[in-house]
Amino acid sequence: MAKVLERSLYQTDYYAWTKDQAAKLRALAALRVNSTLDLENLAEEIESLGRSDWRAARSQVQRVIEHLLKLEFSPAREPRSEWVDSIDRARDELVDLLTPVLRREVEDDLATAFERGKREAAKGLRRHGEREAAQALPKTCPYSLDQIVSHHWYPKNRHGIVDDLDGDA
Repeated sequence: MAKVLERSLYQTDYYAWTKDQAAKLRALAALRVNSTLDLENLAEEIESLGRSDWRAARSQVQRVIEHLLKLEFSPAREPRSEWVDSIDRARDELVDLLTPVLRREVEDDLATAFERGKREAAKGLRRHGEREAAQALPKTCPYSLDQIVSHHWYPKNRHGIVDDLDGDA
């Protein structure tokens, strides 16, 4: 039964599985189980696989936030379609990465992802001469994680630009 549960967790929430397996390996190491396995380093390696997924998910969330901010605050018509394409590709990556436990952890870290995405959005806007738009960016994240991952949601542009999107823009 435990093997079925572990396989199920492995298949349904790989991130949670890595955390669980690392904890079990560390518990065995603490019991000083007589084994030729390097339990502590195995635990670290398994845990690092989960951290890799977490970093990848946060990176994609940052990219979506960066381009959502540009779509919302930029007065420029171009390169809006490139921003939408980037958002859509990042959302596709997120669908593959986000498990229930990883989603909660990414959501808990949304403020950090927002700050990084906002910084990149501001740099890009300033680089294209849109200083006012860069200065108008919000102090806190105006988007929920549900909006960030939704393939059918885009913010309304503050300058009245209407895009031909499947979303609300």
